[in-house]
Amino acid sequence: MFPDPHWENALSADRTEPQPRPSFAELVGVFGRIGLVSFGGPAGQIALMHRVLVDEKRWLDETRFLHALNYCMLLPGPEAMQLATYSGWLVHGVRGGLVAGLLFLAPGALVLVALSTVYLLAGEVTLVQGFLFGLKAAVLAVVLEALVKVSRRALKNGLMVALAVAAFVGIAFLQLPFPLIVLGAAFLGALAHLFAQRRGDAPVEPALADAALPDWAQPSWARFARTTAVWLALWLGPLAVLHLALGSGHVFAQEGSFFSVMAAVTFGGAYAALAWVAQQAVEVHGWLRPDEMLTGLGLAETTPGPLILVLAFVGFLGGARLSGLEPMVGGLGGALVALWFTFAPSFLFVFVGAPYVETVRNVRWLSAALAAVTAAVVGVIANLAFWFALHVLFADVRDVAFGPLLVSAPRLASVDPAALTIALAAGFALIRLRANMLAVLATAALAGVGWSFLA
Repeated sequence: MFPDPHWENALSADRTEPQPRPSFAELVGVFGRIGLVSFGGPAGQIALMHRVLVDEKRWLDETRFLHALNYCMLLPGPEAMQLATYSGWLVHGVRGGLVAGLLFLAPGALVLVALSTVYLLAGEVTLVQGFLFGLKAAVLAVVLEALVKVSRRALKNGLMVALAVAAFVGIAFLQLPFPLIVLGAAFLGALAHLFAQRRGDAPVEPALADAALPDWAQPSWARFARTTAVWLALWLGPLAVLHLALGSGHVFAQEGSFFSVMAAVTFGGAYAALAWVAQQAVEVHGWLRPDEMLTGLGLAETTPGPLILVLAFVGFLGGARLSGLEPMVGGLGGALVALWFTFAPSFLFVFVGAPYVETVRNVRWLSAALAAVTAAVVGVIANLAFWFALHVLFADVRDVAFGPLLVSAPRLASVDPAALTIALAAGFALIRLRANMLAVLATAALAGVGWSFLA
């Protein structure tokens, strides 16, 4: 989970005292507005929440906002959605957190399901194909831009660079599962910290000061047990029902299991998760084609809310094609399954762990472990860029074995000059000119439409 440098200045504003607790109706209105305009990925979304909740409404002071942000960055899943949930929880308890998180997700989820429907019904139309062709080429540039940003922040020493390279080789050429890479990196990071501590050269950071919390946010073992039981039931109960009612081989049961595992291990944000999602959803389960994974990512980039909403597109296509139901019914069912099992764990993590945030933040070996995970995620995102580039720019890609390594290699003569041109132009605009991402995606989509009519 990687904050972008653009919002760091926003977080350095003067601290303000929080205002009296707002009404529940006001919380609904504010988070509804945040959800409607939360474009620009986690960087823009975090900056937006800081401006509204700290500077304008003054519901949270600077210290409490940073406590919440730091905790959410330690969790698997979408940090901006979790920050919205945490903020609503601070203001109005579980009810406030639930509404804030849902309002942050709802606009983007509804738009993406609508776009998935259009794709399913009209994906073969020349105009739509051209639009998606240009969009996919530009998405490659978006992923590369994310790789550049994350690398600058995460690879601070030789160990971090080595972890990034090892993660890339592991997932790209050895087909190691993403959870194994995350756990291995965390173990090595914690181990390195313990060795540095023994040598006496581990960095020493001041402990975070205590801050006042609402009564419902005070740590309580009874509340911890009750909250854990309720949210585990809401998360895993429906999963058990799917497996018992439909059978473990049904696409809805497979999606529920897959998205549950993904939600629990996706440290590093959406880009880190997508390489694993693409590998499993495309190559293992056959829910969609490689080019359709790019299509979904492009659609998710143009909607409000977290980028991980792309999983609604994945679930929609899988359900539409493999559920045995009428395509629209199956698609809506698949999207609902994807959304439920992707985001229910985030509510669990926030509501259960937030009262202990200061304790978590002061565990130094845990911070070191997660810094190592961040470095490994750079390698995972590099693999995502590599995978996307192969399937966007080349028509013919084959797997070639070199001993234990399995390398995807393109036939160079199959390069698509139009896709290459659009991708290079989009990359130049995003990385060098720092152009607005939505404007770049829209321009690329229009270029794809133009090319489709000329070809």
